Amino acid sequence: MTEQTNSSSCCGGSGGSCGSGAADVQGIGITTVYKVSGMTCGHCESSVSKEIGALDGVTSVTAVAKTGEVTVTSAAPLDEAAVRAAVDEAGYELVGQA
Repeated sequence: MTEQTNSSSCCGGSGGSCGSGAADVQGIGITTVYKVSGMTCGHCESSVSKEIGALDGVTSVTAVAKTGEVTVTSAAPLDEAAVRAAVDEAGYELVGQA
């Protein structure tokens, strides 16, 4: 996928990170790292974390604006379309798995 800028970012930032991804089973649950473009600050991280965290089965979410990575732990594999919709709802773009 190509890098895109989210001009509607809460901070008006011009950057975002893009990439591809991996899922990993660690202890209890499944950990998946996603790449999200458009996050520029802590508010962005919070918005994305809140929306993804509301998905069924999600037990933890850590978003890092600097890298564009969002680490999600869930009880079962998540439907990527549902994750994409949650990221979209927060105002950002899911690039894919990191």
